Amino acid sequence: MTKTRQTLQAKETELVEQMAVLTRPQQDQGTIGFGKRVGEGTAMAVDRLSAVSAHDNLAAILAEVRRALAKVEQDSYGSCDECGEPIGEGRLRVRPWSTRCVRHG
Repeated sequence: MTKTRQTLQAKETELVEQMAVLTRPQQDQGTIGFGKRVGEGTAMAVDRLSAVSAHDNLAAILAEVRRALAKVEQDSYGSCDECGEPIGEGRLRVRPWSTRCVRHG
């Protein structure tokens, strides 16, 4: 389980760093203004909405990683949170933070 714990901890660190980049205040952007034409303000607003969406996705994955780490500590890693059946090795190899089997995932 040590390798699994290390993999999950590395993923957790990666996600926290990515989220920090997305929440960092933007330099020299000024205010977002909207006129009659699609302009720079619109592009900045779209970029910001994309960043918020990406942050939300990263936060969801981070929660899954932390749940998987808790399962490692509880010695229940590799079992589905829904049905208790083993999660397939292939699924855990591709997505080590999986806490549900394919049927419930």
